[in-house]
Amino acid sequence: MIETNVLYMAGTLMRGQNYETRDTKERILEAAGEVFVAHGFQSATVREICRKAGVNVAAINYHFRDKEGLYLATLRYCREISFKKYPVYPDVKESEPPEERLRSFINSFVFRVLEEGKASRFAKLVAKEYVQPTNALDILVKETMRPAFTRLFAIVRQLAGKGADDETVRYCCMSIIGQFLFFLYARPVMKRLFKKASFREEEIAAIAEHITLFSLSAIRGLKG
Repeated sequence: MIETNVLYMAGTLMRGQNYETRDTKERILEAAGEVFVAHGFQSATVREICRKAGVNVAAINYHFRDKEGLYLATLRYCREISFKKYPVYPDVKESEPPEERLRSFINSFVFRVLEEGKASRFAKLVAKEYVQPTNALDILVKETMRPAFTRLFAIVRQLAGKGADDETVRYCCMSIIGQFLFFLYARPVMKRLFKKASFREEEIAAIAEHITLFSLSAIRGLKG
């Protein structure tokens, strides 16, 4: 009986430690997401992240090894949150017409970029990578950007038809992505031009539909 109680108490303690470890790690990742979005990798400090998370520097070393390891883990954590809320094809199957697959792809992408909550952190971090690349960029391209571009390429290839060469299809894909990025990068300009720097949900949906219709019209126009 004593042995059983000891084992039970040990198991309970270990479970408690596991919960505490996960909680600490998540608090660090949440704080790191805020700080890296605000300052970028180079200017962000481990000290500020630790202060926000309520941990000491030793916790960073224990969970992530160093600042670079924390940054990569933060990117993956923010990506998981973003894509969980706005998956690439939330309600559309691969067998659906390419027009609907493009609409779904664009809608999810635009919401991930323009939403004001946690789901937009990943897009903001990626935007900083475009301007100030780190060692994480190669991993981002491999794990996120290349798969997304490959999927978009397949949709546009089907829309453009057999007569379009690969270079034309790539240009179409980059033009579609460029429309997303405008809204990501041009917020300071939009605020000055249109007094608009943030968008309500219905406005984001309207932007996504505009990009979809504009892109479909352009791709069809290429077919002559």
